[in-house]
Amino acid sequence: MAKSSRRRAAARRHVPLWATLCAISGCVLMVLSGGALISSQVLVARYAGAVSTQNLFGDGGAASQGQSDIEGPLNILLAGIDPRDDTQAPRSDSIIVVHISAAMDQAYVFSIPRDLVVDIPPFAKTGFQGQRTKINAAMAAGSSVGNGKHDVTQGFELLAKTVSQLTGIKKFDAGAIVNFGGFKQIVDAMGGVTMTIDQNVKSEHLRPDGKHRPKSAACQRPQSGCDHPYIGPQKEYKKGTYHLEGWEALDYVRQRYGLPKSDYDRQRHQQQFIKAMAAQALSKDVVTNPIKLDKVLKAAGKSLIFDGGGHSVVDWGLALKGIGSQDMMLVKLTGGGIIENGRYQGEQLEASSTDFFAAVRNDRIPDFLLQNPEYLNSSV
Repeated sequence: MAKSSRRRAAARRHVPLWATLCAISGCVLMVLSGGALISSQVLVARYAGAVSTQNLFGDGGAASQGQSDIEGPLNILLAGIDPRDDTQAPRSDSIIVVHISAAMDQAYVFSIPRDLVVDIPPFAKTGFQGQRTKINAAMAAGSSVGNGKHDVTQGFELLAKTVSQLTGIKKFDAGAIVNFGGFKQIVDAMGGVTMTIDQNVKSEHLRPDGKHRPKSAACQRPQSGCDHPYIGPQKEYKKGTYHLEGWEALDYVRQRYGLPKSDYDRQRHQQQFIKAMAAQALSKDVVTNPIKLDKVLKAAGKSLIFDGGGHSVVDWGLALKGIGSQDMMLVKLTGGGIIENGRYQGEQLEASSTDFFAAVRNDRIPDFLLQNPEYLNSSV
């Protein structure tokens, strides 16, 4: 092998895709450096035990069902939720699909807009009759278990059915629910994350000191209907490269109000955060520090509910270890608002998205991107 080829091969191993995907799903599972595992078996066992493994796909289960080795092509569904207790219906504020090629040498990541108007199918477990509405309502519609209680894993089942219906992906090979609050704990355990901010952003929710902005007197009344109830100074994120604390990183990737492309900009920021988070997790400051690494792994485990189709999260980590983060393509789905009688109803995707979903199903995404380069998220 030529020296240049060996250098490229070595570079591929330094930032493996599976670690990036673990960052997406809130889990910094293990870390590879030069192809060698440096997290000890004790840490791996502790992490694997910390992850909650549940059936997220209902009676049918995930596609692989643990009957064979993990082989491509693969589709993984990830849903990010804000921390809520079981008396509150969960909403998937972030929906991400990861497609792994048949050769297991390339991954494609795309986000589905939370306000995308879709047909949510009927769901017998809750008596839901089906409805055409925003996709982030699917998890809530499927989550009720009676007595005012909600089960986020049952809600994920209906979300998966909805995304399957939208994309034509019959079944997902794995899935995960990520608690956004866990992201903050992971970043704090790492000592912060360095990332590049590509546009000026003002926080809708927080003051410059990280405390919540108060609501105006008029918006404090029940059922006031205020779209933007907060007042006072705002935390600002300016263009440039910064080292962010956990609360800053989480706040930044949650913002969409006031941005030119609203949720589409937020999706891009989340993807930027994913890559920055993975790079930070793989830095020598983390992986060579057993105490810090242990904190990161434990924080990650607490943030995740995982369904590997019969395979453990460790199995998945090992299966994806040969794919570097440079082999990950970030895909942007674009669309526009639906306005009826002067009122915003939600989002609709470009007509070409139907062809993109067909390319996902047929594992022909490179051909589609070659003909539709605008789908590549070059801003990340």
